Amino acid sequence: MSNFRWVICALLFLATTVNYMDRQVLSLTWKDFIAIDFHWTDADYGKITGMFSLFYAIANLFSGKFIDWMGTKKGYLIAIFVWSTGAVMHAGCGWVAMNIEDYNSLEALRAVQAGSDAAVAIATISVWLFLSCRMILAVGEAGNFPAAIKATAEYFPKKDRAFSTSIFNSGASVGALAAPATIPLLARAWGWEMAFVIIGVLGYVWMGLWMWLYEKPRKSKYVNQAELNYIEQDSDIAEVQDRNKVKEEKAIPFLKCFTFRQTWAFLVGKLMTDGVWWFFLFWAPAYFSDQYGYTSDSTMGILLIFTLYLIVTILSIGGGYLPTYFVDKKGMNPYLGRMRAMLIFACFPVLGLLAQPLGAYSAWWPAILIGLLGAGHQAWSANLFSTIGDMFPKSTIGTIVGLGTMTGGFGSMAINMGSGEFFTWAAEQGNAFQFFGFEGKPAAYMVVFCICAVAYLIGWCIMKALVPKYKPIVVE
Repeated sequence: MSNFRWVICALLFLATTVNYMDRQVLSLTWKDFIAIDFHWTDADYGKITGMFSLFYAIANLFSGKFIDWMGTKKGYLIAIFVWSTGAVMHAGCGWVAMNIEDYNSLEALRAVQAGSDAAVAIATISVWLFLSCRMILAVGEAGNFPAAIKATAEYFPKKDRAFSTSIFNSGASVGALAAPATIPLLARAWGWEMAFVIIGVLGYVWMGLWMWLYEKPRKSKYVNQAELNYIEQDSDIAEVQDRNKVKEEKAIPFLKCFTFRQTWAFLVGKLMTDGVWWFFLFWAPAYFSDQYGYTSDSTMGILLIFTLYLIVTILSIGGGYLPTYFVDKKGMNPYLGRMRAMLIFACFPVLGLLAQPLGAYSAWWPAILIGLLGAGHQAWSANLFSTIGDMFPKSTIGTIVGLGTMTGGFGSMAINMGSGEFFTWAAEQGNAFQFFGFEGKPAAYMVVFCICAVAYLIGWCIMKALVPKYKPIVVE
C-alpha cells in the first residue's frame, strides 16, 4: 500500500504553520517595535486584533462554501495567495502613514510627543492601515481550515482523521513556536517591515508544492488501489475498482445545515473555545513584556514564548491519538471516543487559574501553565474538527467548518477587543481595581485567565446536551 496520504498531511501541516506565522508577526512586533513608531495603546492593539477576528468570522461564513464550490485544490491555492499577499502588505503601512501625515521617516513619527494631537492622529491612521491589511489576511486565512479539513476527509478514513488532523493542526503551535525564535530577530536586524515580507513570501512557496502534488485520491497517480481502499473503507466506494464510476455525494443546502443539532454543537464548541487560543496567541508576548519586562526580542522573552509553544506542540499531537485508542481498544464509536477525549482535554485549561498567582514566583510558571492550556486547546480542536467528518457528508464538510470557524471568530473578537479596552482601563485604575489579590492590569489578566479556564468545560456540556449520541447525517 502506498502512503501518499501522509504527504498530503505534511502539506496541510506546512500550510497551517505558515498561516500561524503570518498571524503571529503582529503580536510579536507590536509592543516593542510598531507601537513605538505609531504611539499605540493596548486599546489600539485590541481593536486591531478584535477587528481581525471579526473579518475572519465574516469571511468564514462564505469560505467553507467557497471551498466546497471551488474544490480543495483550487480553493486552497486562492486562500493562501490572498492571505500571503495581505501579510506582505503590512510592510507598507509605515510608508503610507508617513506620506498621509507628511513626515519624512519613521523616526520622525516616533519623535512626536506622546499624547499630543499629532500622536493621536498618527495612531489613528496607522490603526486603519493595519486594519485594512488584516482584513485581507483574514479573508485568505479563513480558507485554511475548511480546505484542510476537507482534504483530511478526502485522504483519511474516519478512525484516522483525529490523528491526522492533530498532526496538521499542530502546525498552529509549530508556527507559534517558530515565530518567537525568528520574527523578533528579523525585526531587530532588518526592521519590522521585513519580518512581514519574509514570512509572507513562504506562502507563495507552498503554492508551488500544492499545485504539483495535490489531486483527489481517486485521481492521484501517487495513490494505489490498496491505499484508496484503505482511505475509503467507511463506504461502499472501497469496493469499486473503477475510480471513474464513483459518483460525488450530494451536498446539503446551506440553510438546511442550520436545522441539524450536529451543526449547532460544532458552532458552540468553536464559539466557546477559539477565542481562548487566539487571546494567548495575540497577547502572550505583550503579557511577558508588561508583567515581567521581557521584550519579545530579548533572550528571556524568546525563551519564554518558545517554551510555551514547545509544550503545546509536543503534547497536542498525542491528543489526536487518544480517540483512536478509545475506538480500537475500548470498542467505542468514533463520536463517543472523541467526546470522551474532549472531556479530558477540557480539563487542561483549568490549570490557567494558577498562571497569574504562580507568576509571582517566576515567569516560567505562566509559560508552562499557558503551554499546558494551549496543548489542551489544540487536542480539543483536532477532535472538534473531526466530529464533522464523523457526522456530515464530505460534500458539506467545508461549509460546516466555515460556519464553525465564523462563530470562533466572533468569540475571538469579543475576548481580544474586550481585553484591549479592559487592560487599558485597568492600568488607569491602578490599585482602585482589584481581583483575587491583584491590582490594576495584573488583576485584569487574572479576570481573563479565569474566563479562559472554564470555557471548554461549558462548551463540552452544551455540545453533549445537543448531540448526546453518535448520529451521522444522511443526505437523501
